[in-house]
Amino acid sequence: NTFCLMNKNFGFVKVATAVPHVRVADCSYNLQQMLNLIAQAEEERAAVVCFPELSVTAYTCLDLFNQQVLLEAAEQAVKDLLSYSTGTDTIIIVGTPVTHACTVLDCAAVIQDGKLLGLVGKKHLCTHDGCSENRWFTSVDEIPEGRICFAGQQTELCARQVFRTPQFTFGVEIGHDLWSPIPPSTLLCMRGAEIIFNLSADNAQSGKDAYIQQLAAQQSARCNAAYVLSGCGYGESTQDMVFPGRALIFENGKLLAQGKKFGMEPQLICTEIDVECIRNMRRNNKTFTSSSAVYRSENVKETQIDKIIEFSTKESRLTRPVDAQPFIPQGALLDERCEEIFRIQALGLARRVEHTRAKSMVIGISGGLDSTLALLVCAQACDMLQMPRQTIVGVTMPGFGTTDRTYTNALELMKGLGITMREIPIREACLQHFSDIGHDVSVHDVTYENSQARERTQILMDVANQSSGFVVGTGDLSELALGWATYNGDHMSMYGVNASVPKTFVRHLVTWIAGQEAYKSVRAALLDIVDTPISPELIPADEAGNIKQKTEDLVGPYELHDFFLYNLLRLGFGPAKIMYLARHAFAGQYTDDVIRHWLQTFCRRFFQQQFKRSCLPDGPKVGSCSLSPRGDWQMPSDAMGTLWHEQAADR
Repeated sequence: NTFCLMNKNFGFVKVATAVPHVRVADCSYNLQQMLNLIAQAEEERAAVVCFPELSVTAYTCLDLFNQQVLLEAAEQAVKDLLSYSTGTDTIIIVGTPVTHACTVLDCAAVIQDGKLLGLVGKKHLCTHDGCSENRWFTSVDEIPEGRICFAGQQTELCARQVFRTPQFTFGVEIGHDLWSPIPPSTLLCMRGAEIIFNLSADNAQSGKDAYIQQLAAQQSARCNAAYVLSGCGYGESTQDMVFPGRALIFENGKLLAQGKKFGMEPQLICTEIDVECIRNMRRNNKTFTSSSAVYRSENVKETQIDKIIEFSTKESRLTRPVDAQPFIPQGALLDERCEEIFRIQALGLARRVEHTRAKSMVIGISGGLDSTLALLVCAQACDMLQMPRQTIVGVTMPGFGTTDRTYTNALELMKGLGITMREIPIREACLQHFSDIGHDVSVHDVTYENSQARERTQILMDVANQSSGFVVGTGDLSELALGWATYNGDHMSMYGVNASVPKTFVRHLVTWIAGQEAYKSVRAALLDIVDTPISPELIPADEAGNIKQKTEDLVGPYELHDFFLYNLLRLGFGPAKIMYLARHAFAGQYTDDVIRHWLQTFCRRFFQQQFKRSCLPDGPKVGSCSLSPRGDWQMPSDAMGTLWHEQAADR
């Protein structure tokens, strides 16, 4: 049943975090404010809406929590909310005080369609930041758990409950439970909760907001879960504290949506949680699996919910962000990522040079992006090893399709970096080879193209033997995914420094290096290389001497292929869901037909070309996606891609 639902809506669940106006100790007013936001959540077709801690009474009632009048009013408000909810499938989570066994508990009431599904009590009471919650409340750990009567209904009261719906499982924790060394949500996630709702009442302090975001993000990442936090806001007492009204929604450590802090208006923040993504991440995270086994014997109450509001991929658009360039971070993080990846590449190469005692690093320089990045990595490795850059042997090998622009850039790059330069044209050797095998030189087919690539690789290998070194490979991750490499041609080297760098990131990385002071001597050449169309240059140029063979015209835009690759490899999505996400990510840029065409190309080539990836040279892993056959991606070379092809073609 769950599998069928996933197929229908790709695993998306819409949730909402609400920050209402409150009046301290005015339960009727607070209930009305919540009802207004619940009505909005229903219009948004949210499956769950969560309110702040003690939202029924307001959090800052202090010693009024010892007053029977307030406690009775709170229970009546929940009873009225139960009556209001009759007939609606939206799950409502509100904070309320609950009296039980001569104590008062800080609880979350979980409500749907007139039923009180459960009461979750707070475990860890706050006793700092001006709070003394243990003055009014008792930890749920200190009272006997079980069924109690509240708001006219019998329900479960405990700290550890999971609620299972037909599509997802969720759990609840309250406020400072998140701050504890082992938050209750950790156990709840080990027992199947995919979404955690936190009813919070953290006050505003300088620097505190960033800390809370870190806590929520880390808990979400560590548990491979979504974390939805709703915090107290305007209307709480400002006698000693101010409450900013935090509203945060995280998924697998990534912030999906947040509200406006210090707002004076009620807020409802909605977005979609990708439960399929959460399950895929957990399935691939064996640490999560083994941890779940440890906690399997722990006592956790389970409540079954038979109906839920489903997200409709046909009737509703996604409000969550869909990153069109998932490999490329935004803002200042991009520079940080560029530096980190560049140093990983260089350190890996330096260690390989040191281990093999190589006297040289041999690399083919075409004037294109990939060979440029690989050469820069070689230069950085030399600097790290305190070796002269003349250790690098750069070989430019003009062929039938080489243009003046790429040839000139290749020479300028090698001169500017101060490496050993060699020029070995391949035209005559290829013509002799065509004569030897009986190939018509006027036929520009795969034999014509691949012969040039293999001739270049043969030259590089032999030059490496001459100079007691090894060949540094230039092929990138995107080319490996598509199989866009000549088998035993540019496909082969002794160490592939770009093997896990996607094409879309190569351009950003070379641009970043061009801005570094250490490489100012080649800045102009680097920036021109970045602006040059991507091409293998295996077909003669046009009459004006310009590149005629453009890679993206043949295999499709790399930004699309990198999007497909990330979602297939990193998140485990099928073509149907990838197509759905691509529509949102590239809306207005590519039509559905164009996206579908290149998605079909990607799926076909990804399966057909696995044999090239099964014998890849060594190379450093720089990110979470890699196609190395030695651990990151193991797939039979003759695996059938029929299921993926059918999904990619399905309209």
